[in-house]
Amino acid sequence: MVEENCTMVMEFVLLGLSDVPELRGVLFLVFVLIYSITVLANLCMMALIQVSSQLHTPMYFFLSHLSFVDFCYSSVIMPKMLANILNNGKTISFLGCMVQFYLFCTYAITEVFLLAVMAYDRFVAICNPLLYMVIMSWKLRVMLVACCYLYASVCSLIHLCLAVEVPSYKSNVINHFFCDLPPLLSLACSDVTMNEVLLFIVVNFNEILTIVIILTSYLFILITILRMRSAEGRRKAFSTCASHLTAITVFHGTILFIYWQPTSSNNWDVDKVTTVFYTVVIPILNPLIYSLRNNDVKEALRKVLGSKLFS
Repeated sequence: MVEENCTMVMEFVLLGLSDVPELRGVLFLVFVLIYSITVLANLCMMALIQVSSQLHTPMYFFLSHLSFVDFCYSSVIMPKMLANILNNGKTISFLGCMVQFYLFCTYAITEVFLLAVMAYDRFVAICNPLLYMVIMSWKLRVMLVACCYLYASVCSLIHLCLAVEVPSYKSNVINHFFCDLPPLLSLACSDVTMNEVLLFIVVNFNEILTIVIILTSYLFILITILRMRSAEGRRKAFSTCASHLTAITVFHGTILFIYWQPTSSNNWDVDKVTTVFYTVVIPILNPLIYSLRNNDVKEALRKVLGSKLFS
């Protein structure tokens, strides 16, 4: 579009995943099922950790916050996405768009750093088992989690302030299923180089810092595991780390694919499909990964269900 068509925008139109009418029913059923399982799985994980005394350890303290974050940022996106699948309008107000972006960005960045904190927790548990509960004290756990939330809120607020300052847009049609920053900036009439550079710097800084923490932690974990004489000990340690590494690989992989490229060169259709993995799939995978592959969680669930059935 040409410059004279640039206007202030009061609402945006979200194109969604597909504009094929025949797919609406199928997409709605698939995503409402996924969202229902996501909500149920994450809330059940938080409740189980809360009521089961054997899960009152640092690892499950962090896992309960991971479940909370997964529930929150899935809920920021999925209800509006489901409504838009059924409706023809698919509109979202400018304020609603900014709020959705801010909350999503906050919870996504929080998850990035929570996964790094959980890697450090695994490092302490495996490399310093005798001092584990001393090092990972309640005060340190609360401080680490609080820092994750606080840092994510500040990062998101900076991006939000710059996004709100964009005076006009070429179009109000966002080729996405939620208000994400890259597709939003691609519609701006004014120069958004500052926004793009800041986005690139923040994403790179967050990714590099957390990946360094994760790789360093797992390097020491690997060295410790290889030194173990017990085959059962090595198997248990690898099993514990496998769940965490699976979540890290999928989550960080999609983020790097989407944000480590210039905004102008993005293929939005590819990005939409990729984004589904960390906005829709990851929140449902995390509680399943950490429950189905974790004997402590399965044992705690059996005890809770058993006590309820026979009480």
